[in-house]
Amino acid sequence: MKHKLSIFFFVLLLPLATFFYPQTSVHGAGFATLSLGPGSGTFVVGSTFTVSVFLDTGGESANALDVYIAFPPDKLQVVSPSTGKSIIGVWTSQPSFDNQNGAIHYQGGIPTPGINTTNGLISTITFRAKVPGRAVIRFERDGNSGSRVFLNDGRGTEFLGNTNSAIYDLVLPPPAGPIVSSPTHPDESKWYNLSTALLNFVSNEPVGGYSYTLDNEPVSVTDDISEGAKEAVSYQNLKSGTHYFHIKSLREGKWGGITHFAINVDADPPADFKINITPKNRTVRQNPVIAFETTDANSGIDHYEIKIISLTNQSKSQKEAQPFFVEATSPYVPTLPLGRYDVIVHAYDNAGNYREIKTNLEIVTTLFEFTGKDGVYFKGNLLISWVWIIFFGLILLVLFSYILWKVRGWYHHHRQRFEEGAINDPVIKARLKELDQKKSEYGKVALFLLALSVSFLLSSNTLRAEGTQVVSPPVVSLVSQNISNDELFYIGGRVEVVDSTIVIYLQNIQTGETFSMETRPDKTGAWFYSHNAFLTPGRYLLWTQSKLNEQQSPPSPQVQMTVTETALQFGSTRLSYETIFIIIALILVLVSAGLIIFIVFYIHRGQKIRRMLRKELLEAEDTVRRGFVVIRRDIEAELMVIQKLKLRGVFYEEEKAREEKLLRDLELVKLQIGKELLDIEHEL
Repeated sequence: MKHKLSIFFFVLLLPLATFFYPQTSVHGAGFATLSLGPGSGTFVVGSTFTVSVFLDTGGESANALDVYIAFPPDKLQVVSPSTGKSIIGVWTSQPSFDNQNGAIHYQGGIPTPGINTTNGLISTITFRAKVPGRAVIRFERDGNSGSRVFLNDGRGTEFLGNTNSAIYDLVLPPPAGPIVSSPTHPDESKWYNLSTALLNFVSNEPVGGYSYTLDNEPVSVTDDISEGAKEAVSYQNLKSGTHYFHIKSLREGKWGGITHFAINVDADPPADFKINITPKNRTVRQNPVIAFETTDANSGIDHYEIKIISLTNQSKSQKEAQPFFVEATSPYVPTLPLGRYDVIVHAYDNAGNYREIKTNLEIVTTLFEFTGKDGVYFKGNLLISWVWIIFFGLILLVLFSYILWKVRGWYHHHRQRFEEGAINDPVIKARLKELDQKKSEYGKVALFLLALSVSFLLSSNTLRAEGTQVVSPPVVSLVSQNISNDELFYIGGRVEVVDSTIVIYLQNIQTGETFSMETRPDKTGAWFYSHNAFLTPGRYLLWTQSKLNEQQSPPSPQVQMTVTETALQFGSTRLSYETIFIIIALILVLVSAGLIIFIVFYIHRGQKIRRMLRKELLEAEDTVRRGFVVIRRDIEAELMVIQKLKLRGVFYEEEKAREEKLLRDLELVKLQIGKELLDIEHEL
């Protein structure tokens, strides 16, 4: 009874000890190891085999464990776990398994003083092999479903150090009937992208017939109806997945054993995926992080290949050094100069199928970033719309319209003189004559190429009859079909004859102009060409041919390509609209700065003149005031004298005339004072 109580309290207090005491490693102590036995083996599909779970405490005493085991549920099935001979004394929870998710769980404890063992058996598990393949059984270590082993130290310290997984090969039963082989799917453990399977079978002894079937069961029994004595069969339009061929033979009226043969078909490419570029597709970082990942439902992902194609000008050495595709892993971090790029990723599965995904990437300067039609980001923070840029530009154009009117005549005069001089220039005339001559020669060359192509087609049957090697046209798998006239045209693919030359023809549908380019494939037959100049806007027809010595292949299927106009061209100089926008924006900024300087200058000068005029006005007012006072005093003195004469009765006609004159003078002085003040205010 006392022993049972101790076990009860151990189980009850173990979670509390784990919570209150940190689970740290024990310095100077050994670490526990969980392992599976046997660690490897080969087992027949349909049979069962036993796997044991062992604990090595590393010289320490353990008193509890929590074990999570994962297995592939598509390949294995748990028949029964056994805990009859186990070092676990108390199971905290009953051992459980989940065949749907591939999980097994053990949780239990050992009463004090625990156990110190090097090969302690925790449990045995009986598995059944379901399908052929490789099965890996492992211990979970991370997250909430992580395996743990606890020391017998009263604190619930974890000390699990290592876990050893097990790898098992699951195979079909050995042939008990006819020997089966397949020229289309020879290896039962590999995947193929052919949906048509051809099977050959033969028996060592004479047979009266064969009974066979094809289904999705690894081990299946055929019926007793003969399909005839023919020793080959083919199946077409097989769906992706694993198919099993079962066959037995009839000898002397008795059916023999059954042979099982696996056919792995994967005709579907990997799942669709996205290319994620960090920090974004338009970035100032010259080392962007390119991430990509996908899955394949059947054969699984084998590898990825990536190619980064520059859409802007690049040197000849850069073009020659650039491979077609390179194998890469995600994340991929290249080092790129400023410019625009196409990023293409191929995801290959184990059957050779691949999925192609393409995205764009632009490395811009650190000062500003274009956002297409939205506007311009300055240092990644301030977004100025093209609408506002054009609006302020119009305001500045109105303010400077007078200056433009002044220079307009000068501009037209010099422009007219320039155009007349360019047309009449002898060098230009000679070059125009040479250009006309080249155009006529080009037309002859085009006719010659057309005649040569027709003659090749007419003589192809003769070449085949004589046994001469016929050059097949190149396969085009990569082409920039929709580009702008500020992006470089590129094309790539594969060719059978690696010593041949790839000729690429490009014809402008509107003008009829046709030109050709050449490139060479690498040792694997892969070829790639990037044009060294921008194409003019328009619609183009594109086709290729292979050339080996004097032989040419038939033309490949034509592909239409559109080049849209996103740039202006001045002679040999090409400016994109984004470049034009930023030039206009910079000009507007400079003009605005100059306008502000002029405004500040004239405001400063105006304020200075205003202060000077105000001072003069005050001085004039003071002077007028003083003159008025003096004149008023004199007039009043004269009027007082005349008034005294009136009082004395001595007032003659002369004094009366004098009085009238003084009054008139006083009015004139008042009027003159008012006029002077008005003139000063007007000048101010």
